[in-house]
Amino acid sequence: MNVIELNRLTKDYGEGRGVFDLNLKIEKGEMVGFVGTNGSGKTTTIRNIMGFIKPTSGTVKVNGLSSWEHASEISKDIGYVPGEIAFPDLPTGIDFLKCQADFLKMKNMDYANELIERLQLDPRANLKRMSKGMKQKTALVAALMNDAQIIILDEPTTGLDPLMRVTFLDIIKEEHKKGKTIFMSSHSFEELESTCDRVVLINDGHIIDICNMKEIREHKVKEFKIEFNKEEDYHKFENEKYEITRKQDQYNQVTIKINADESGDLLKTLKNYDIKFISEIPYTLEKHFKNILKSRKEKYNVQ
Repeated sequence: MNVIELNRLTKDYGEGRGVFDLNLKIEKGEMVGFVGTNGSGKTTTIRNIMGFIKPTSGTVKVNGLSSWEHASEISKDIGYVPGEIAFPDLPTGIDFLKCQADFLKMKNMDYANELIERLQLDPRANLKRMSKGMKQKTALVAALMNDAQIIILDEPTTGLDPLMRVTFLDIIKEEHKKGKTIFMSSHSFEELESTCDRVVLINDGHIIDICNMKEIREHKVKEFKIEFNKEEDYHKFENEKYEITRKQDQYNQVTIKINADESGDLLKTLKNYDIKFISEIPYTLEKHFKNILKSRKEKYNVQ
C-alpha cells in the first residue's frame, strides 16, 4: 500500500525555481531519505506533501487523499518537523507541548516524557529564548509523541550536537521498527545511509535517482588503494590488467577499480609484489550522488 504518492508533481516558481515532474511512491513501513544540494527542492516537496502549498500541476496523495484538498485531515496522521521552526506565542516548551497534546486529543503523555528525557530537553524553558538545538528538540518531541503512523522530517538534526544526533537517529530507527512510514530530508549522506531503506536524490528540482540502500552497500564495483614499498613494483603493477583510476607517484600509490568477484584474483596478484598496505574505499551514497551528477553534466555537455 502506498502511503505517500507523488504523481508528476510540479511546483513552478519561475526562472527555473521549484520542483518538476516528480514521481515517487512510498509504501507503508518504509523509511525513505531525501537529499540534494541546497535549493534543490527538498523543502518545496515536503510542503507539497503536507498540503501547505498547491501544486502547479500533478498530484500528491497521503493515504489516498489529496494533500492539498484534505490537508487538515491528513495532518492529524502525520508527525512533522519543519525545516524552519516557528512556535506560537506561548510562554514555555511545556505550554507548546500541552497545546499540541490537546489538539491531538492525547491523554497519555508517557512517551512524550520519555522523549524529553532521552533528548535532554528542558521543556520549562522560555520558547522565545530557546537555542536552535532546544527548539529542534521541542519540535521533535511534538512530532513523535502522538505515535503518528507517518513521520515527515525536514532536516531534523539541524542544531543538534553530535551526541544528540546519535540519540535522535536511534529513536528514528526504533520508530521505523514499529512499522512507521518515514520520509526524512537531510544534508547528511551518512545519516540517511545508516537509517533508510531507499534514498531519493534531487537536483535542480528534478529527481535524478532513487537508490536502494542495500544495493549501495553491496555495490558490485570495488575500489582499492594500494601502496608499494618499492618504486619498481609500483611501475610494474601499471602493466597489470586492472583499471587504475588514480596514481600518486610520490607515495608509490595507485587506486584501482575492480568487480567484486575479482577481489580474490587481486589478492593472488599482489602476492608477487612488496606492498606497504591495501585498503578498500567504500562506495558511499555521497559518491553515488556525485557520480550521477558528473554523468549528467557530461551528457549535457555532449548534447
